[in-house]
Amino acid sequence: IQDDFRGGKINLEKTQRLLEKLDIRCSYIHVKQIFKDNDRLKQGRITIEEFRAIYRIITHREEIIEIFNTYSENRKILLENNLVQFLTQEQYTAEMSKTIAFEIIQKYEPIEEVRKARQMSFEGFTRYMDSRECLLFKNECRKVYQDMTHPLNDYFISSSHNTYLVSDQLVGPSDLWGYVSALVKGCRCLEIDCWDGAQNEPVVYHGYTLTSKLLFKTVIQAIHKYAFMTSDYPVVLSLENHCSPAQQEIMADNLQMTFGESLLSDMLADFPDTLPSPEALKFKVLVKNKKIGTLKETHERKGSDKRGKVEEWEEEVADLEEEEEEEKFKESEIFESVLGDNQDKETGVKKLPGVMLFKKKKTRKLKIALALSDLVIYTKAEKFKSFQHSRLYQQFNENNSIGETQARKLSKLRVALNFQTPGLPMDLQNGKFLDNGGSGYILKPHFLRESESYFNPSNIKESMPITLTIRLISGIQLPLTHSSSNKGDTLVIIEVFGVPNDQMKQQTRVIKKNAKCYMQQKHFYND
Repeated sequence: IQDDFRGGKINLEKTQRLLEKLDIRCSYIHVKQIFKDNDRLKQGRITIEEFRAIYRIITHREEIIEIFNTYSENRKILLENNLVQFLTQEQYTAEMSKTIAFEIIQKYEPIEEVRKARQMSFEGFTRYMDSRECLLFKNECRKVYQDMTHPLNDYFISSSHNTYLVSDQLVGPSDLWGYVSALVKGCRCLEIDCWDGAQNEPVVYHGYTLTSKLLFKTVIQAIHKYAFMTSDYPVVLSLENHCSPAQQEIMADNLQMTFGESLLSDMLADFPDTLPSPEALKFKVLVKNKKIGTLKETHERKGSDKRGKVEEWEEEVADLEEEEEEEKFKESEIFESVLGDNQDKETGVKKLPGVMLFKKKKTRKLKIALALSDLVIYTKAEKFKSFQHSRLYQQFNENNSIGETQARKLSKLRVALNFQTPGLPMDLQNGKFLDNGGSGYILKPHFLRESESYFNPSNIKESMPITLTIRLISGIQLPLTHSSSNKGDTLVIIEVFGVPNDQMKQQTRVIKKNAKCYMQQKHFYND
């Protein structure tokens, strides 16, 4: 590091870069605090000796020294055999060999003579322990490893709700960053809430609120730029379409001009009547919206002039009270049998024996521009009625969006989340979709892919439970509070989320006023 100090002292930014050059991973906020503590003259610049002090503070960890000394014969050097023993007994490295140990030494040992002797110093050991190879998350899961040739409905898909909002849902700003951030995190289904705008330009915002507005064309341009930066697999644009037919045509033009060949506007030849796989739809953008007619009719219209062509779409609507009633009707298949009871209790109207009475539904008619409708291929939006209705009548290219209130009644699973809102739901979402290379697609377990599955999470009859044992050693560089650099009360909570039988939560004792380094040995067990 002598060359870095030829000009004398270095500032905070150069200190951070030098640490990165030495393979020392440390957050900027922690480096800033330690830099401030060791800048004796308070000039914002440090000497090489002060840098060495910072280096020692960051890399010195008693628990790592303890592990190193356990396997080192002289407490100074790890021989190749010592490293093999550590990797086998502590890291549970399968199929361990001296070749793997040699490769680790060559990669992480900074002292040349030690490296040539096929040995590892404490500094090299620290660098290895701080590397990505020692992270809890499996390296194999950092790339796409699952079978991506199943139909789309066999996957959990990372989905976002109100993607354009970055803070308050009622009066906050709409921002392109909402889309960019979600895509960079691997999100594959984005919501675009579309309304008529001035000068014949559709806009995106949270309708009937004070949130700000974005131009639709600007939104999809941002999506086009970042769509496949993190994942190669298809992106679904879920349109909440409130636009007039004229502005729907503008939307269709914008989509085609922006995405070009990436926009899926016709059936794939190999999938005329089944859902394609993520693999078959790589680098494709799909539009989810209401659709008029069949896929065959769409195919036959391809290339024709659709300007000014509008069709009507009729759908059922219900207010909150009616939705409550709907639930009761769904439980009884939405009808009453009059056998044994021939009078309506509410109206007193006589019922004819053997006749089924249906609850009359309110409907509304929407006008859909054919140009936009024909861009909907495998993701046709349909209102959810009931599971039985879906089993009997739902087509392979139809999918449902279910409101949160209704979804909670039907299931405990969440489907689309506000990516801009941190908290437990997003923590679970981020954790789940780290898997499979962060592609945004996770293959469902086999019992969720079977059409005749009888799996009940609340009543698991046959299972082979395993025991998960976690040994918590220490933590460093914990997030600091805004008011203080090192006064956070720290603890670790480990929780298993899953079926009721697997739910488990344990935590360590609280360590008072210590956010820089957290040390505690604790074991967690879960059957």
